[in-house]
Amino acid sequence: MPGKYFLDTNIVVYSFDTTAPPKQTTAKKLIKNALTLNIGIISYQVIQEFINVATHKFREPLKADDCKEYLERFLAPICEIFPSIDLFEDAIDIKSETGYGYYDSLIVASAVKGNAAILYTEDLQHGRKIRGLKIINPFRGIGDAK
Repeated sequence: MPGKYFLDTNIVVYSFDTTAPPKQTTAKKLIKNALTLNIGIISYQVIQEFINVATHKFREPLKADDCKEYLERFLAPICEIFPSIDLFEDAIDIKSETGYGYYDSLIVASAVKGNAAILYTEDLQHGRKIRGLKIINPFRGIGDAK
């Protein structure tokens, strides 16, 4: 894994998905490496989206205390990108350049702002390069991954 990488929300969500063990294993490894090797980052947006999914959409939603513990132990230590007007403007520009939706463009803008070489996500075009950032689907070749 060369350079710093950015984890999209779906990677964090898959780390809890016991119905997809290979994806869960891959996601957990990416998060572990982010923490232990200090090479992975996320943004405030990933935290917001994860908490929403974890507390409302999980088969067994996380309880408030469990959610806070995960936030403090795993998400907060790798969160490096926070909202700013510049970030929002960059996302608007990326949306115009790529045709992605605004929230996907905000993820890309956050990864670029964090100087990540790779954006790990299942949701965007695998192999595409945007402003020096390479989009990688870490689940490619696992089951039904794109």
